[in-house]
Amino acid sequence: MHVILGGTGHVGSATAEALLSRGEPVTVVTRNAENAEGLRRKGARVAVADIADTEALRAIFRRGRRLYALNPPASPDGDTDIREKRTIASILSAIEGSGLEKVVGHSTYGARKGERIGDLGTLFELEEGLRRQPVPASILRAAYYMTNWDMSLETAKNNGVLTTFFPSDFRLAMVAPEDLGEAAADLMTEPASETRLVHAEGPERYSSADVAAALSQRFGKPVEVKTVPREQWEETYRSFGFSDAAAKSYAGMTALAMESPPPPPNEARRGRVTLRRYLSGQDVQ
Repeated sequence: MHVILGGTGHVGSATAEALLSRGEPVTVVTRNAENAEGLRRKGARVAVADIADTEALRAIFRRGRRLYALNPPASPDGDTDIREKRTIASILSAIEGSGLEKVVGHSTYGARKGERIGDLGTLFELEEGLRRQPVPASILRAAYYMTNWDMSLETAKNNGVLTTFFPSDFRLAMVAPEDLGEAAADLMTEPASETRLVHAEGPERYSSADVAAALSQRFGKPVEVKTVPREQWEETYRSFGFSDAAAKSYAGMTALAMESPPPPPNEARRGRVTLRRYLSGQDVQ
């Protein structure tokens, strides 16, 4: 049995579907069973738990043999770093005494030690924690999520504007949930003793200008890139409902992505879903 944390999110559900399509047994962990109804109909079992409840997690882990350790993002209305570090600690503690034979940890490109750098720092702590514990662990580092552009679709359609923190010509690795799900499923089904660090991205790298061009084609109208100036990043995050602490962390993460990006991996797993294909399939009002 494969246990998937964050099983109803973009990546978790894609991983569950990839495993189910291969005939693998899956349990998805969620805080709300209704969100997992679609996966249940496809054959997944559903376990309801708060990821911060270590004992509840351990009880679920004991039902399975392999774990996809995806730490769900904390709500940005609070201190995301503190909340995510707490849930990471809960996951790591729950693995102890669980009887799991293998863990696959979900991380991100550029994960590194640091404070107030968002997922780059918190997921590095997850990586390090998994390496310290005795259960064999592989790490899947994901490129920038194509899903991050979903919140821009309505404004692009209605106003012809794509607001971004990145310069229009700044290219970075991006990846769709479907490709991450397939990569995760591969790691989850490898021999327990085989552990790897895998970087996953899409078929090519893209810029904000590429996103605007794809949306322009989809909506049949020009879409202009509007880059938020660096000095307005934290204010802009706060306007989205982020707390002061979360705005600072996300701005720090954005700065590192632009100013100190990780070197290209020696070998990256390239998916099949292009940016245009992904954006063309997203619902928008």
